[in-house]
Amino acid sequence: MLITAVHTHILHHDLEKPFQSAFSTFHSRRHMLVEIVCDNGLVGWGECLGPADINAATVRMMTPLIIGRPALDIEPIWNELYSQFRDQGQRGTTLTAISGIDIALWDLAGKYYDKPIYQLLGGAYRKEIPAYATGGFRDPSRDRVQSLVEEISGYVEQGFKALKIKIGFGVATDTASIKAVREAIGPNIALMIDANHGYDLADAIKIGNIAAAYDIEWFEEPVIPEALNSYRELRNRQPLPVAAGETWHSRWGINEALKQQCVDIIQPDVCGVGGLSEARKIITLADIHHVRIVPHVWGTNVAMAAGLHFHAILPPSPNAHEARSPHFEFDQTHNPFRDAIVEQPITHNRGIIQISEGPGLGITINRDQLAKFAPLS
Repeated sequence: MLITAVHTHILHHDLEKPFQSAFSTFHSRRHMLVEIVCDNGLVGWGECLGPADINAATVRMMTPLIIGRPALDIEPIWNELYSQFRDQGQRGTTLTAISGIDIALWDLAGKYYDKPIYQLLGGAYRKEIPAYATGGFRDPSRDRVQSLVEEISGYVEQGFKALKIKIGFGVATDTASIKAVREAIGPNIALMIDANHGYDLADAIKIGNIAAAYDIEWFEEPVIPEALNSYRELRNRQPLPVAAGETWHSRWGINEALKQQCVDIIQPDVCGVGGLSEARKIITLADIHHVRIVPHVWGTNVAMAAGLHFHAILPPSPNAHEARSPHFEFDQTHNPFRDAIVEQPITHNRGIIQISEGPGLGITINRDQLAKFAPLS
């Protein structure tokens, strides 16, 4: 099974209503898929986290290195790509581009052996995964607290038992938001907060101590990802578990943060960390440092499918009679092509997701929808 072609597919939709995280305003949704074609007719799909156009250009630069190679040589291909591009960066596009290629190769392997990816990765610890709703971005056209409470109340009605809201809009605003959300959802719904590195250390310490009164599961990306010293200091000066890692790409990036005891929860994204091959290595690092893994997920149903297979192989930590599954991040922001590009969208039932038993990723791409959401040139 030799690789004969690699194609990139950019998907784009202009949002009718923009939304904001601590430092970004989203005016559109733009994602990039990787398609790898083999000489036996099999096709594999992957997705890259981050800027679609840069990822597409990088994948095209990598393509000559893999054309003609056996698609089942997943680890040798990974090492070749990383070795050839590491001088251009050990994070960022080097790793996000490799991620999309790697996921597509695992999809091909699953289709070749007629097995789901989780089986090829060693087997599933679970096939039903509890999901948490990711939302709570800021609507700049509405009152922050009122719109937030209305939104998250809808997630509870859908059956989610856990949800995450965005903060990083100032201590006073965030305090009011967290308080209002906890009052609205009651004591039995897990609540997480994500600052998208919108604070400096001083304000992060302040908000962590304030938010502790509202039973917060974790405080995500409180400060910029480069500031490992600040992460370590924050863990010592406020009581909330600290979570981060979606941009600490590769085993080396993750390992440095773990060595410096920066987080209680590590959050690799398979579409950014280096694909499923690299994500599997993170499990060993987390085990050595005794840190929880709760993966980050952001993208289309391709990214979600890859994330689900990674969730499936995460071992209980620690092994216990009441071992809990990490929650799957289920993006609730508006993205019309997230589900549309696959024949059977990934859904939840009262906050529970079933992992597909189909070969590879377990999804079938709808090419008509790919064409519909292709950006105008």
